Amino acid sequence: MRVIYLCQHFPPETGAPQIRVYEVSKELISRGHQVEVLTAFPHHPHGIIPEEYKGKFYMYEDWDGIPVHRSWIYPSPKGSFWKRLASYFSFTFSAFYSLMKAKPTDVIICNSPPLFLGITGYLGAKMKRAKFVFNVADIWPESAVELGILKNKSFIRLAEWLERFLYKKSWKIATATEGIKEYMIRKGKDAADVFLLPNGVNTETFKPITKDESLLSEIGIQGKKVFMYAGALGYAQGLDSVLEAALLLKDKQPDAHFLFVGDGQEREKLVQMKEDLGLDNVTFYGSVPVSEMPRMFSIADFSVVSLRNIELFKGARPSKIFPAISSGVPVLYCGDGESAAILEEYNCGKIAPPENPEGIANTISELMNIADDEYQAMSENGRKLAIEQYSWKSIVDEILDNIEMKENKKANS
Repeated sequence: MRVIYLCQHFPPETGAPQIRVYEVSKELISRGHQVEVLTAFPHHPHGIIPEEYKGKFYMYEDWDGIPVHRSWIYPSPKGSFWKRLASYFSFTFSAFYSLMKAKPTDVIICNSPPLFLGITGYLGAKMKRAKFVFNVADIWPESAVELGILKNKSFIRLAEWLERFLYKKSWKIATATEGIKEYMIRKGKDAADVFLLPNGVNTETFKPITKDESLLSEIGIQGKKVFMYAGALGYAQGLDSVLEAALLLKDKQPDAHFLFVGDGQEREKLVQMKEDLGLDNVTFYGSVPVSEMPRMFSIADFSVVSLRNIELFKGARPSKIFPAISSGVPVLYCGDGESAAILEEYNCGKIAPPENPEGIANTISELMNIADDEYQAMSENGRKLAIEQYSWKSIVDEILDNIEMKENKKANS
């Protein structure tokens, strides 16, 4: 089968969408399928395009065996909403040049968000006489409205119209969660045309390994029970509540230490909050490459995954969960809904109420006293779940079951 993957983000950037496109593409190629990735020049999260890509409109490269077409983007991840919108639209239009350069294809898989890239995916499928698969990881504009990012009513109505149009015109829709899948069906999409494409994990890269004592020594947390948050330090994560929980536990649980690995828009605010509260039980380590993350998980006793307490996030499956459980690290999930239910069903994590410092602190106190055999069971359960349901091999099996055409024919989407 011939596949084009259309996405705004791709390595060397880090993040869930980038990793998913890379891993799915590698797995498809290893099975003999033709894959080309159409993406923007690297620019996330700092809004800086690396020197080797500067001053270019288009570039083709081989990225670890994956054919990649890159085109121009106006990088503005930390600007105003309208600057971010300009960034989205710049790639929405420049990607048409990559489409013209790409080979004929049977299927175009288009990532959303950004929603507007669906315009390129839909029209590109028409151009290539291919099927249009819309891969929706976040319901937009609803999520932007709920988070208070998007307030212009005229623009919201326009975005909602585009959303409905793209859902209707897609051949199939792949969703990151069951909640988004149900949303699509409520919007009128036939259930047979919607399938789950969750975040996954490379279970060979992320696996249980011996604690890295030198890293513990470097950070100065030997002998501590480490609660590690690894990922973007953004508003949606509600990490101020975790710091408030750390304050409540500072004297009650002196052996509990909070390690934040990553960067993001809220980093400066959170570091200042740590200083203001005098939290010597908190360390901000900064970002590390994906290749270093197994080492970071080796020193974590629990992986903290946190979201704000809004209705939309009840249907979320944060990608941070999967490297943790694959590494045998139980999850402390500060949230509600779909992910909480999965962790509880498979007994590979504990649940704390979102944006509730007292509730988070109480759950951490329970985890500080957990028996060794219970901890080991949670660790083994998580690893088993990752291999059976969230390895890239199992995820690509599901993709092919849904998009592989039984007859070698193409049709207009």
